[in-house]
Amino acid sequence: MATGHPASRGTGIRRHLAKFAVPVLVGVLVAHLGPSTARASGNDDQGKHTGQVARVMTRNLFLGADLAPALSATSLNAFVDANGAVLRQTTATNFPTRAKGLAAEILEKEPDLVGLQEVALWRTGPASVNPLFGGPKTATTVRYDFLQILLSHLNAGKERYRPVAIQEEFDFEAPANENGVRGDGPAATPDAELNGRLTMRDVILARVDGGVHTYSPSGGTFQHLLTLPILGVPVTVTRGWTQVDAKVRGGDRFRFVNTHLEAFDPRTLHPSIRALQAGELVAPGGPATGDLPVVLLGDFNSDDDTVVPDDQQAYRVLLGAGFVERSTADPLSCCLHSYDLTTGTAAEFDHQVDHVMTDSPRTVRLVESSVTGRTKQNGYWDSDHAGVFSALRIG
Repeated sequence: MATGHPASRGTGIRRHLAKFAVPVLVGVLVAHLGPSTARASGNDDQGKHTGQVARVMTRNLFLGADLAPALSATSLNAFVDANGAVLRQTTATNFPTRAKGLAAEILEKEPDLVGLQEVALWRTGPASVNPLFGGPKTATTVRYDFLQILLSHLNAGKERYRPVAIQEEFDFEAPANENGVRGDGPAATPDAELNGRLTMRDVILARVDGGVHTYSPSGGTFQHLLTLPILGVPVTVTRGWTQVDAKVRGGDRFRFVNTHLEAFDPRTLHPSIRALQAGELVAPGGPATGDLPVVLLGDFNSDDDTVVPDDQQAYRVLLGAGFVERSTADPLSCCLHSYDLTTGTAAEFDHQVDHVMTDSPRTVRLVESSVTGRTKQNGYWDSDHAGVFSALRIG
């Protein structure tokens, strides 16, 4: 079980993984990393404009565990043990309970469209090392489907939200010693009693009863991807985006794009992989382009003000392409320092990597914005990220 998690946690994980980075051929123009433009702050709607207000939200659900020990394991035994710890931690971070708080956040704000990241699907199956070395994936028993669990709370008693775009991305299966017992697994997978499989997804939800109409849903994966050698096997961390065109209550059409950019870039890499992915979004014909005004949101793992300079690269690419911020001036959304999700304080949300942006600042204006999820619910933080909500006047 191995994928990236927010680089914004600090330098520790990136330093730990920097040695795994592979050389990447880059093609981003130097101009993309040039000076930034001013970012929106507060309400910029003057009250005299026509157009309809669309309510949007970005929410990283947190996949449930720290994957770094599995990524860095140097032996099969250590890898199997680390994967077992990942499964135990996923159980401990208790998404069925956290989903109640996440659903409450969404239902309180009533966004018309929601961009979700780290919408994990956890499955199990018979212990086998074969999927790691190119064999078919065999773990099909669903343990946690984050999307269905969240929808069950959002739609309790009445359908309120439906998925309109789902993009499957990183999909990895490996043997795991979940029970922590030594010597109980098959000879080929020492100590493993089962396989664990993690499938990551980006998802767009649309409100059912709010006059929201969606068209032409799509999704895709980036060409520039991080590759990590796990026990000598190159494993590609697939990431991508989801997209839908929308009209809200008779207003003008706009394009809604949701993404999660790479998290584990070593800071020594320039341009970073996440900067190259941002460049793909805004390149001619990219998902965040076209004749319609674009609302681009998600977990960018990048910012211009609250992260270190090397982590500013992707955000500056977007600024260089004409995108501007359309969220509250200080949406500190990241990140809890512990993966436990029962400890920590709101002060740990001390920088911004979750954004709402637009390429059409004269057409898409900020009415109001706020951050959600910075208090514990039901004994847990809803995620290691906070959510960002914006009401946008479009037209």
